[in-house]
Amino acid sequence: MKLKLDENLGPRGLSLLRWSGHDVATVRGEGLGGASDTAVFETCVAEERTLITLDHDFGNVLRFPPESSYGIVILEIPGRLSEEAIVHRLEEFLSVVASRPLRRELWIVEPGRVRIHQRETAEF
Repeated sequence: MKLKLDENLGPRGLSLLRWSGHDVATVRGEGLGGASDTAVFETCVAEERTLITLDHDFGNVLRFPPESSYGIVILEIPGRLSEEAIVHRLEEFLSVVASRPLRRELWIVEPGRVRIHQRETAEF
């Protein structure tokens, strides 16, 4: 799967996803650090990549319609933000993505569950 990690996720998550066999690019690695959310979203669509982020702004389905994307994944980290907490959410993401494609969907990965927002649309 082609993924893009937002700039709020670190190198340990990058390593985990690559080790799991995914093609992973990063916002920072592509010179998009500090870019607008719209620019990041449009880049992911153009590159046919799923965005993985901590940024809840990407949950605004009117501004960032999941059905126009290759998937958006928001990692929900309750309590103290830590690298370990991010890795746990990524592991939960990996356990679900192995059995279900996420194209055209918004996933909110929370401790112990994944909420999925989807709408029926034509192919793109």
